[in-house]
Amino acid sequence: MSEGLTAEQEMIRDAARTFAQEIVAPRAAEIDRTHDFPADLVRRAAQLDLMGIIVPEEYGGTALGHLAFAVYVEEVAAVSGALAVILDVHSSVGTEPIVDWGSDEQKRRYLPRLAAGEMLGAFALTEPESGSDAASLQTTAERVGDRYVLNGTKTFITNVGVADLYIVMARTGGPGARGISAFLVEKGMKGLGFGQPMHKMGLHGSPTGEILLDDVEVPEENRLGPEGAGFKVAMKALDSGRIGISAQAVGLARGALDLAVEYAKQRVQFGQPIIQFEGIQFMIADMATAVDAARLMTWDAAAACDAAEPFTLLASMAKLFATDTAMTVTTDAVQIFGGYGYIKEFPVERFMRDAKATQIYEGTNQIQRIVIARELLRGD
Repeated sequence: MSEGLTAEQEMIRDAARTFAQEIVAPRAAEIDRTHDFPADLVRRAAQLDLMGIIVPEEYGGTALGHLAFAVYVEEVAAVSGALAVILDVHSSVGTEPIVDWGSDEQKRRYLPRLAAGEMLGAFALTEPESGSDAASLQTTAERVGDRYVLNGTKTFITNVGVADLYIVMARTGGPGARGISAFLVEKGMKGLGFGQPMHKMGLHGSPTGEILLDDVEVPEENRLGPEGAGFKVAMKALDSGRIGISAQAVGLARGALDLAVEYAKQRVQFGQPIIQFEGIQFMIADMATAVDAARLMTWDAAAACDAAEPFTLLASMAKLFATDTAMTVTTDAVQIFGGYGYIKEFPVERFMRDAKATQIYEGTNQIQRIVIARELLRGD
């Protein structure tokens, strides 16, 4: 589907599709089996200028915007949810907050390296006792002279251990959202450690785990935005980050749909391909309709973001619908494959495992319903 895309956006889609189908797809099952971080594929994405799509040109990016980014993430996710989330988190919540909130010096120091793939970004908000209730986080940042000393634990961090730069939220003031600030913490800073990678249901190869902050000294110039603005930094990042997760969900659903259609054409039962049976046709029709609807909602949110229009409502609606669609479509794909869908020799079970996470991260779908209702009530 290309209606509404510019020539540049179509070029990104085609480049990402070639990369995904020819380079990533042959490796996807192996990455899922070994859980190995695909560093070479990340480097290849950087060589194709895919890691700086939302970075301004003056800092080494291509500045093609969130719609181009969504198109690119969908193509990668259609073959590998794990690589898609690695690249998505790097750009959407690991880089964009610096674009939005960084000082000129911070932008000059970090954005060219992030856009070139010389640094991999990550985002650290969630804590063991602070998930959906992000404003209750307990990690502290005590100011000592011209620096801050950070202590605490972050969890469920994507790209943990392999990222070079972490955007960390920590408490500099009193309780609640207004007491939170954001910091740029580099890998290698003394006192920064990582827990063991978590063993997840899906998204194998995308490392997730804990960040351990033990008297990590962060210079004042690494505070991102004003002191006390960290919650705003985080919420803005999550708003636009939901566009990337929506695109990831669309890609997973589309990839599973494509596999199901191809299998149904080849699988013969009762003397004919199963795609000839009305029951299978109805399932595929519903799957395809939902995938296209999810894509359009994702693009709508991305276009609003690119136009600097309010997009919180659109992003939450897209995230809710697209990720629920991903779970439904991948589950139906397993059903179409029958018993073969339940074994690892066929890829649809991987798509189903990967899809589940999209309903949880960047704000659970229960939280999305709260956001949607809140935004609608504000409209009154």
